[in-house]
Order: sequence, then structure tokens, then C-alpha cells
Amino acid sequence: MNDKEYKEWEAKVEKIEKENKLLLSDFEEWLKTKKLKSKTIKNHLLNIDFYINSFLLHYEAETPVEGIIHIGLFLGDYFIRKASWSSKYTIQENIASFKKFYTYLNEIGKIDDDDLEGMKEFIKDEKKFWLEEVESYQNDADWDL
Repeated sequence: MNDKEYKEWEAKVEKIEKENKLLLSDFEEWLKTKKLKSKTIKNHLLNIDFYINSFLLHYEAETPVEGIIHIGLFLGDYFIRKASWSSKYTIQENIASFKKFYTYLNEIGKIDDDDLEGMKEFIKDEKKFWLEEVESYQNDADWDL
């Protein structure tokens, strides 16, 4: 990557970072309207923040809308390896957070119904695999770190 490309990438990341901050704030308000407990809201925000600001922003340099296609890579690999707190339980928590977050994005018109339903179907199909992967990783199976 040359200097010009790096500066363009840096500007893109900075723009997405600002958008993500606003999106998380608005998502928090949306979650509050759902009458969730503050601890549940906090967990959803932390899960989505890790996805959009640690994974998508720095690994893919993509927006959350673009990143809907990377949930499998995140939950089946990145999260398991990079989050010391990954477990079957936290995989399931993240799944719940993704469903809430992308439902929110659908309600505000950022993704369409087909994308939302496709994501939910993908999660349903892959959940068992992700849970097996996290268990395998925790049991020191043969993982490339």
C-alpha cells in the first residue's frame, strides 16, 4: 500500500468510526424502547461495538451494512481466537446481539427485509458449527493462531 492508498484507507476508517459511534448511540436508544434491562443493553452494545469497531473497522474496513456478510467469519473464527472471553454462551449472546442490531438497521432502512432474513437463516444454519468451533478451540484442538 503506497502513501496515497494508506491515507485514503485511513480517511475511510475515520469516517466509518464516526458513523459507528452515532449508530451505536442510536442503537442504544432503540434498545431502550424495547424495555430491556440496562445490563442486557450494555451487553448488546459491547458485542456490536467489538464486531463493528474491532473486527469490521480494522480487519475489513467496512461499515456494519457491508459487514452483514462477515458474521460467519467473525463468530466462527475471529471472535473465538481474539476474544479471551469467547465461549458457547458468548457466541449465543453475540447471535442475539446481531439479530437485534440488524433488526434495528432494517427498521431504519439501512438493510432490506431479504438481507435481514438471509442473515437470520445463515445464523440458524451455522450456529451449531460456531458452538463446536469455540469448544474445539477451548479444548486446545489444532488451531492456527
